Parts: sequence; C-alpha cells; structure tokens
Amino acid sequence: MADNPFFETWDSAAGLPPFARLRPEHFPSALTAALAAHRAEIAAILANRDPAGFANTLEPLERAGRQLSLVSRCLDTLASNLGDPAIEALELEWAPVLAEHDAAVTGDAQLYARLMQVPEEGLEEDQRRLLAQHRRQMRRAGAGLDAPGRARMLAIAAEASRLETEFAQNVTRAERDWTLALAEADLDGLSADFRAALKAAAEERGEQGWLVTLSRSVMEQFLAQSTRRDLRRAVHQAWSVRAAEANAPLVPRLLALRAERARLLGFANHAEYALDGSMAGSPQAAMALLEKLWEAGRARALAEQAELQALADADGLGGPIQAWDWAFYAERLRQERHGIDEAALKPYLPLDRVLEAAFDTAHRLFGVRFTERPDLQAWHPDARSFAVTSGEATLGLFVMDNYARPGKRSGAWMSSLSDAAALTGAKAVVTNDNNIARGNPTLLSWDDARTVFHELGHALHGLLSTVRYPSQSGTNVEHDFVEFPSQVLENWLATPAVLDRHARHVETGAPIPAALRDAVLGARNFNQGFFTTALVGSALLDMALHSLDDPAGLDPAAFEAAFLTDRRIPEAVGLRHRTLHFSHLFGGSMYAAGYYAYLWAEVLDADGFAAFEESGDVFDAELAGKLRAIYAAGGARDPMALYLDFRGRPPQEDALLRARGLI
Repeated sequence: MADNPFFETWDSAAGLPPFARLRPEHFPSALTAALAAHRAEIAAILANRDPAGFANTLEPLERAGRQLSLVSRCLDTLASNLGDPAIEALELEWAPVLAEHDAAVTGDAQLYARLMQVPEEGLEEDQRRLLAQHRRQMRRAGAGLDAPGRARMLAIAAEASRLETEFAQNVTRAERDWTLALAEADLDGLSADFRAALKAAAEERGEQGWLVTLSRSVMEQFLAQSTRRDLRRAVHQAWSVRAAEANAPLVPRLLALRAERARLLGFANHAEYALDGSMAGSPQAAMALLEKLWEAGRARALAEQAELQALADADGLGGPIQAWDWAFYAERLRQERHGIDEAALKPYLPLDRVLEAAFDTAHRLFGVRFTERPDLQAWHPDARSFAVTSGEATLGLFVMDNYARPGKRSGAWMSSLSDAAALTGAKAVVTNDNNIARGNPTLLSWDDARTVFHELGHALHGLLSTVRYPSQSGTNVEHDFVEFPSQVLENWLATPAVLDRHARHVETGAPIPAALRDAVLGARNFNQGFFTTALVGSALLDMALHSLDDPAGLDPAAFEAAFLTDRRIPEAVGLRHRTLHFSHLFGGSMYAAGYYAYLWAEVLDADGFAAFEESGDVFDAELAGKLRAIYAAGGARDPMALYLDFRGRPPQEDALLRARGLI
C-alpha cells in the first residue's frame, strides 16, 4: 500500500489522478479498501439512532463512496482509452463486483426505510428533488421488495454488468484487430490529408503503406471518398458485422435480465422501466416523436435515394446503389448542388483552430477560459489538460484526448473523474474523448468538428455546475435531458460569427471564403433523409428490443432483419447502429430504451437555439445567461422548469423538423 498512489494525497491541480504512476496491480487493493470504506459509511448512517432527517441521512449518503467512485472511474478511463489487456481483465473481473455492491447499497431495505422517514417539510427545491431522487433510485433497485426479490435484483445487477463489459470489450477488440492495408494503386479518390492520416495509422502499428481502420471517422471518410467500390464494400461490411459473432449470445441474455428486473418492479417491460421518471414519461410519448420523425425522414430518404441512383446509373454502376455506395454518391451530389468539396473545406478546419473556436464560443457565451497545463500528465501523451476558470473563480480541470488509436473505445464521450459540489468542496475534473484520425496536420471533417463542440457541451455541463450535492452535479439529470447542453452547443459552429473568426486556412491563415462558408451553411440539411432515417431507425429498434415481454430465446440477427422489413428501411440506408455492436444499448445500460433521447433533446436544442437566431445575435448576453443557468443547475431543478425559464415557453416539436429541413 505504501507504493500505491490510491493511498496517497495527490498534489495536483483539481485532484487529477497521477495516471502516469497507476498500474493494474494498484486497483485490486484500492477497490477492496474503497468498498469496505463505503460499507462502513452506510453502516454509520444506519447506526444513527436519532430520528431520520436530511442532515443525518441524505448529506452523509451524498458524502459516502467518494474514494470508490474515484478508483472505479480511473479504471474505466484507462480501460476506455488504452486497450491494455491487464486493465481489460481487471474491468471484466471487477465490473460485476462493483455492480453488485451498488445494487446492495441502493437496494438496502433498512436504508430505504430510513429515507422514507425523512420529513419533506422545510426542504428547499434541490433537497426535495434529492430526497425524491434517492427514494426513486432505491425503489428501482428493489429496496421495497421482499428478501428473495432483493437477492434476485443483486444477482441480475452483477450478471448484467459482466455481460455489458464483455459486450463493450468485444466491440473495441473487433475495431482494434481489423485493418485493411492499401497499396498506392488503392488510393484513388482519397484526399491528400486523408492519405496522410491512413499513413499515420500504418506507422502507428509499425506497418508500411496506408491502413484503413474501423474508427468511425476513418470509415465514413473512406466510404465518401474512395472510387474503389470493392474496397468500400469490404470496409462497410467489416464495420457492419464487427463483434457480431462474439456478441450474439450476450444480447438475448441481457434483454432477458432487463425484462426480468422490470417485471420484479411491476413494469410490463424494460422500456416502461427505463422511461419511468424521464422527461418523456412513457414509451408511448417517446414513440410519438419517433413516428413523426420517421415518416418525414423516410420519405426524404427515398427521394434522396432516387437522386443518387441517377448519378450511379450515369456512372454505369449497373444495379441499385448499396449501403457502401451512398456516402460516395452523396458527396458527389453535394459538390454538384452546393459547390462544397470536403477536401477544400477541411484545410479551414485544422484541429487546433476548431478547439480554439469551441473554447472561444464557451468564453463568449459563458465567460469561461481554458488555459493549457502541459505540466499535468493524464493517461496518454495525446491527452491535454486545461485549467478552467470563470472570472476569478476556478471551475476545475478539463482533459481532452482527441486522437483515434488501437485499443481505444470507438466513438466520442464525456466522463467525469470528479463532480463539482458545494457539500464536498470538490471541483470538476471532466474529460472529453474523441476518435479523430491523426494527420500532419490533423484536418477535421465537418462532422468531426461538430463532435468537438458536442462533447465540449457535455464538459461544460459538468464544469459550470454550481449545485450543492454530487448526485445532482453536471450531467446527473434525467437521461432524455442530458443531451440538450451538448447538442445545443453544436449550433454555434454553423454560424458566420464563429466560422469567420476561426475557420482559417491551415497553411496561409486566410479566412474561409464567404462563398465556401455560405455553401457549407446552405448544405447543412443535405442528406438529412438518410441521417434521420438511420438514427430514428436505431431508436425504434432500441424500443422494439426493450419492449419484448420474453426476449430469452431471441435471435438478434433474425429480429433485426424482420424489423428492417417491417419498417421498410431502404437497404442502402440501413441503421446507424446494428444490434450486435450497439454499445449504447448493450455496452452499458444508460441508453437502453433511451437512444430516443438524442432526438428528444434535439427538439429542445433546435427550439432553444432559435431563440438566439430570433434575437439577431447568437451571443446575446441575456439569453446566454439564461442558458448558463441550465448548465449550472444540473439535476437540482426540474429540466422543463429550467427550459421554460430560458425560452419563456414550452419547446415546439416542429422546430426539430424545421432544423433538419424536413418541413
């Protein structure tokens, strides 16, 4: 223990863990000690013989488990970013232990009884919400069940956590292990910067030539640029079936466990369980939005398909376009219709300029400053640390890890190593992880630039938090509200106010030409039928899977095929996420029967950003102050009340259809 950093007091800004010193062997003893400490903290609450009150029950409950949270979050950070086999083995071993412990605490009948005795009189709004939040969490964990029911809930939690960890690791492993080596003759159509990124990927793996990987950013660019249809097909098919064989037996079991848990708690299925207490309130409300988007999106996608087919026919394709053709012909059509060449745009979106634009947007809206701290090492040399301040106040620390690399989990995400809360005195330590193809220099696609803004929106939700209690800090909000602060920030990228200031040529420093800028903004709704159909289709599939009463004998591939047929999804469009690599659903549980949340939040963000447009100033100070209040409040206030304070009225659903150009 003397050599274990987890048993030391860390002398670093805002409590950044000393990742450079952490080793796999440090975690078992640290986790064991942290688990024991948390059990002792819970036991002390229960041993208190005074009448249950907020100060002697809720406040110590909020303080409890801080070390356990820190150690487990460090393990998750390393497992997600490094792909180290020893760390992955630890994650697989400890995930069910931690899940069972969490279920034992939240399912503790004695603790639940004490919480039910806490009087609500005299509590402030955030305290009433916190009490209700803990009661609801414990009820959903089975604390109100009889002893056999609570025991079964513990077993479900442990097994589900192990399966979710295994699922996520299978996807990461499949993406890490598949590559496509290219010779010079295979590079037709690929831009110079993309070729450089593929060469860098090969060098990173100690290989010669150019290497296509299954990073989403790389895959999407290859499908859009490569003139080699045979290679596009190979990449798309590898992407579509990644981890399918390994994950096929895990999905039915996970669905069955979730359905059983829902029944134990009195819900018909997992979808009803998941949406209880959400903004939507019920699967029916979520489905109503999805169906509205589905009809509009599918109709547009069919029209887009006809246009792309005409291009392909003129090319002599000799048959219907397939999924590996869509991006290629869509990029051709975009160039013809809007005069936009992605290769011409990317030099105006170098990574450092996009980061500068995102940070400057945060400053102009919220008065936040990011100051790089190269002296603070994180988990990888790619990860950069920034001190975050607002005026004289220190908000916390922000760590950004931008590049794709072998073994790193795919996608983009925000995590929190420390939650800001007045009760504990803790500052926020927030991370953003992206998977951008490294280049020299690194030039971003429009989608990659939008992702940088999106994830920074999540980070600001944590950094700007001014709550009293950790359980209400930052992104600890209703799951279908959590995407609003991230999605709304994306809008600023697509404004002349930001592009004219920051989109400058990587070599000459010249500002983006007005004609190119206007073309980019004019093409924002191009191909929206495809994007809407693929996204809504995945959300509908999620709902269908989690509405099953008895999924134990499910054949995932057959169910998905029947779903695609029933919904008449064009084969060339398909789904954004297929079942057997859908990590949002099965690599964790937050988005299980909750993938619709991206679209629910998009209604809010489209309607909310319209307020800035209507004001005539996208940096309107009064509106920015009201928006900052949403970020600051976390889960301490009702999300709809926060939105009403900001917008002055309820959100209008049609704002999303208008924003996507579907009406």
